[in-house]
Amino acid sequence: MIGNISTGSIAFQPLPAISVDYLVVAGGAGGGSGTGAGGGAGGMRCTVTATGGGGSLESALSLYKAFNYSVTIGAGGAGGVFSTSRGANGNDSIFSTITSTGGGGGGSEAVVQDGGNGGSGGGSSPGVTNGTSGTGTANQGYAGGLGVTYSAGAPSYGGGAGGGASAVGANGSSSAGGNGGNGVATSITGSSVTYAGGGGGGAYSTSGAPGNGGTGGGGAGSEADVNGIAGSANTGGGGGGGGTGSIRATGGAGGSGIVILRYADTLTITIGAGLTGSTSGASGGYKRTTITAGTGNVSWA
Repeated sequence: MIGNISTGSIAFQPLPAISVDYLVVAGGAGGGSGTGAGGGAGGMRCTVTATGGGGSLESALSLYKAFNYSVTIGAGGAGGVFSTSRGANGNDSIFSTITSTGGGGGGSEAVVQDGGNGGSGGGSSPGVTNGTSGTGTANQGYAGGLGVTYSAGAPSYGGGAGGGASAVGANGSSSAGGNGGNGVATSITGSSVTYAGGGGGGAYSTSGAPGNGGTGGGGAGSEADVNGIAGSANTGGGGGGGGTGSIRATGGAGGSGIVILRYADTLTITIGAGLTGSTSGASGGYKRTTITAGTGNVSWA
């Protein structure tokens, strides 16, 4: 604020803005039960190297010192349980005005075959008639794959995979679960790390091959009576679909999301109560803050 005593006028000057790059990855979804489908990866939005869904790189935010900006880390969704539900959708992650959408749950055999819509979509599970795979969100992730249509007494068959930040989940086949869609690599931390891979589809019996999880934390599907593999924590990876033998196994849980912030090394961040995070030393003109859990505020000085 600038005052002029002689005229009594007061002129206001705008606050100087600071530039903050971000990676915001939502929680991945749970895989489906039975010969279950893979869960979709959490949506990925990023301003460094690449972003999700094949979109154009996002722009850094112009923020202000001494203001509070909200952060929420989305939890992964639970795996589906037979006769109860498909895999649960992941939860959204938020930084200021940026929201990444939780992944879509993987379909469960003979329960809810359809995959859920989300940041990346969940796959559909096998059935006498095909379910519908979930859709992804524009500029965040891709759709899930389809489970194979099977006949009663078939020796094997596989569930569709969850979509990832860079690719659609693969369809299941008569002998294998689909492979999860791959995630996207970013160098926001100073080294290349891949996030938001989709979960692999499960398989029926030991003669079927389960699908692999997508790169970037996607959990693999399972065979026979084994539960699907969980997505990796703080990657937004989708959970793998469960396998079927004498029982219909539970789907793997989705991996939690993450928020990473990059800003000038002349700034100091305060991570508020309710958040779990850490800040790296200055490198290349930047500091980086990684937030792995919770809900709260951050501010800069």
